[in-house]
Amino acid sequence: MIYYVSANAERNGDGSKCRPFQTITEAANIARAGDEVLVAPGVYREYVNPINGGCGEDSRIVYRSEVPLAAVITGAEPVKNWEHYEGNVWRARISNGIFGSYNPYTTVIVGDWYNAKDPVHTGEVYLNGKSMYETFTLDGVLNPTVYRGSWDPDFTVYKWYTEQDGDFTVIYANFQGADPNKENVEINVRRNCFYPDKEGVNYITLSGFTVKQAATTWAPPTAYQEGMIGPHWSKGWIIEDCEVSDSKCSGISLGKYLQPNNENKWSTQHLKDGTQTERDAICQAQAEGWTKERIGSH
Repeated sequence: MIYYVSANAERNGDGSKCRPFQTITEAANIARAGDEVLVAPGVYREYVNPINGGCGEDSRIVYRSEVPLAAVITGAEPVKNWEHYEGNVWRARISNGIFGSYNPYTTVIVGDWYNAKDPVHTGEVYLNGKSMYETFTLDGVLNPTVYRGSWDPDFTVYKWYTEQDGDFTVIYANFQGADPNKENVEINVRRNCFYPDKEGVNYITLSGFTVKQAATTWAPPTAYQEGMIGPHWSKGWIIEDCEVSDSKCSGISLGKYLQPNNENKWSTQHLKDGTQTERDAICQAQAEGWTKERIGSH
């Protein structure tokens, strides 16, 4: 069975070529082993959570961009309600309802082997597809300074700062003279782009997509290792011919499942150093069934 998806389709499609689904998620909810999901060019602002996996190498579920790299799965949403604040600085108020249970603008990057003096948020602000620089005070936005250690020092004066106001996330951003209501300004909203929320969703192929702009968290070997794309402790995946960019942390993760008792234990409990905690996590995974036959070659 081939299911067709088009961002330009009407709602309530049936996945046929004449009446394609509007979202990849609609196809992912019903695709079974041996099926192919063919996705037309367009921007898909969604988290794709594949429900089912294939049964083997010859009975996969294949998600394919009809035109290479022209189907874009993004974790970002546009923001168009900017109000001028002062000078080159604009302000936007965003209802926290858009984030669901995970707000990238209240979640900072933490974890084992991450020792930043000022941990940044998992959220991000993009001006015409390019990520801006977070600062930690409003004054840092009003009076931005150049960071010479950047690959693009001139762009480091494009700063943003965030704070909470009741049920709203407030973002201040310095666009250096650009009008954000006339430009393409987006913010990270979703944690993942193509990633099953359960383990054991095997034999999936993701082919030819552009995947970008997810608010992923830190993924050390002593923690739940999520990615913008990933199999989530499954086997037989093929991720091919994709362009992957602008994940806050991991773009593609083949990493481990959640072990609550080991989650960043080094930095939170200070009982053992990181390498010993990593060995503990590996031993527990093996005791809980980590084999090549069940999980894969990694």
